[in-house]
Amino acid sequence: MDYLIFVINPGSTSTKLALYENETELHKDTITHPSGEMEKYGSLVDQIPARLAMVLDWLEKHCRKQKELSCVMSRGGLFPPLKTGGYLVNKTMLDLIMSGTLSPHAANLGAVLAHEVAMLSGINAYIYDAESASEFPPVARITGMKEVERKSFCHVLNSRAVSMRYSKSLGRRYEDMNLIVAHLGGGITMSAHLKGKIVESLSDDSGPFAPERAGSVPLLDVIELCYSGKYTKQEMIKKVRGMGGLRDLLGTSDGREIAEMVDSGDEYAALVMEAQAYQVAKGIFLVAPPMMGEIDAIILTGGLAHNKFLVDNARKYITCLAPVVVLPGEFEMEALALGGLRILRGQESVNEM
Repeated sequence: MDYLIFVINPGSTSTKLALYENETELHKDTITHPSGEMEKYGSLVDQIPARLAMVLDWLEKHCRKQKELSCVMSRGGLFPPLKTGGYLVNKTMLDLIMSGTLSPHAANLGAVLAHEVAMLSGINAYIYDAESASEFPPVARITGMKEVERKSFCHVLNSRAVSMRYSKSLGRRYEDMNLIVAHLGGGITMSAHLKGKIVESLSDDSGPFAPERAGSVPLLDVIELCYSGKYTKQEMIKKVRGMGGLRDLLGTSDGREIAEMVDSGDEYAALVMEAQAYQVAKGIFLVAPPMMGEIDAIILTGGLAHNKFLVDNARKYITCLAPVVVLPGEFEMEALALGGLRILRGQESVNEM
């Protein structure tokens, strides 16, 4: 049986859309949102009408048989802890998103956009491998503050996709592998995949600094900044996400500009990039304990995995731990489509909030 699957993947500066027939990609585009376009809205929820109009316009152009859509798949958001896999977009999920209580992230909008499209065709909408999905054991959730519990937030969708892809290339099952995945992108996250389950991770604010993320920084120093009177709460949040990392250290988050700085002999730029690689390596070691020394491979993925300087400098620290595999870029759209296909074929069960 043939299935027609519409895929939506919203990000802070773009909305990615694709149409699949079974495993075959029919159309794929990225709608770029110019700098400042989305910032004019008061909140993420306020962006929904504008993003939905763009999504429907794209679908009108590329899918004349909208009534024949089988399901709509979307990236998940920063929800409370979920399992990996697919979740039906239902009223509980939508109410949670619209409440404005979730940590702000454009991925939160995916379920709403998918639901609106699905309603027009009388089909179901699903999210798949949300950023909060994991199988953390209780021991991994405890922190030194009673009021603060560790939660898993990482690039689950792409990390699981590259893990499955790599396992398949070896003729093995993902569920039989022990893998560490470092997603190197606008935010950098780590995840430990023990026999097909994410049992440990580092989010983009608890690991390496990234192009626009500060990463893990000494807490007492951050507290001093928070109470210095120099910054508002929103300005401090921006220092963590948006204005931190390479943008703060080098004045730019553009990889091409930074590469030119390094190539031209800028010693500080080279030092900063080596420090980033060093922190990537530290992050990988931090998520390794659940493996107890039995690691099949370390996978470096995401857009920054194209950066040879970063990859080579990280590799020299981590090859002692396990073989290093570089799978640059991301496979999120394909992962969403294939997840939807498995749901439609009855190969995976669907969860509900």
